Amino acid sequence: KVAIESSSANIILLHNHPSGNSEPSNEDISLTRKLVEAGKLLEIQVFDHLIIAGNSYTSLVEKRVI
Repeated sequence: KVAIESSSANIILLHNHPSGNSEPSNEDISLTRKLVEAGKLLEIQVFDHLIIAGNSYTSLVEKRVI
């Protein structure tokens, strides 16, 4: 909502996994792909989706999900 209201051209998604495992779940991957497609319709590019867990993170760009 904020990205649309502020006319953002690009966004980076970020969320945490309190479990300590930064690997994306199937739900994370599915939602990311849906948000990338929605972003295309709105002309908002999703640069990355980062999952933070403890002292580690996973980039869905590096995992080639995006």
